[in-house]
Amino acid sequence: MSRKRLTQIFPFLLPLRKWQRKKFFYLKMRLDGYRYAQRKSEKILPNLVFETSIPMLNENSGFDMKYQFNKVYNLKLAAKTIDKIIIEPEETFSFWQLVRRADRYQKYKDGLNVINGKTVASYGGGLCMLSDMLFWMFLHTPLTVIERHGHAALSFPSTTEDFPKGTDATVNEGWLDLKVCNKTENTFQIEVDFDDNTMYGRILAKNVVNIEYSVFNSSVTYRKLGEKIYQIASVCSIETDRDSGRKTERKLYVNRCQIGYRLPDNIKIEEGGV
Repeated sequence: MSRKRLTQIFPFLLPLRKWQRKKFFYLKMRLDGYRYAQRKSEKILPNLVFETSIPMLNENSGFDMKYQFNKVYNLKLAAKTIDKIIIEPEETFSFWQLVRRADRYQKYKDGLNVINGKTVASYGGGLCMLSDMLFWMFLHTPLTVIERHGHAALSFPSTTEDFPKGTDATVNEGWLDLKVCNKTENTFQIEVDFDDNTMYGRILAKNVVNIEYSVFNSSVTYRKLGEKIYQIASVCSIETDRDSGRKTERKLYVNRCQIGYRLPDNIKIEEGGV
């Protein structure tokens, strides 16, 4: 049995612990030597690198749909801080550097978050859908991912089941960030837009990007350890030079995630070896 954290034994200490973590979280950023992207431009860069879209409303959560509508509200509030941000050469994009003050004038609503392995309604829930989309876009650019965290557990199927497995990115202010560094000589820009049901994202660039990125799973397996089922997904990329046609395949990472919902009957689940 794992040891309980102090805040689990004394829950009244949790607000103080969160305040402490956030203070050190941002202090570390001030001292880490990175130059963080802060500038926006209403002038859209001319070259499309990648675009995608994600349905926002998930009817498979098992919770009241009001939390899905609250999530949409939260996503739009957070996205205002990121939309049209410019990432210059040698600059670093940080999710929390931008989103940290999104609720200064308009407060978030309660959405769904995973806390201690359980899905619960909490303040600002649902922002991971924005970090998920951003990470998926970053995988299709020359930007270098320097911090990304996969979800430790998924309690219900996502709205991006057609994406390769393990291409999500969770965020938790004070603990987990999403960061990419622009180590190229090109300049990039992020666009985020919405309609009633869908979130749209685009990455644009000052100069043409001649590499096309195809992200896929080389393997996805499911393994049972005790009463828990885990998904192990190998995430790979094929980079194609549009001028020469030359292809380069790269293994990016292996993602491990606990699955907390019933899998389809045709999914093979192996025993042990997680």
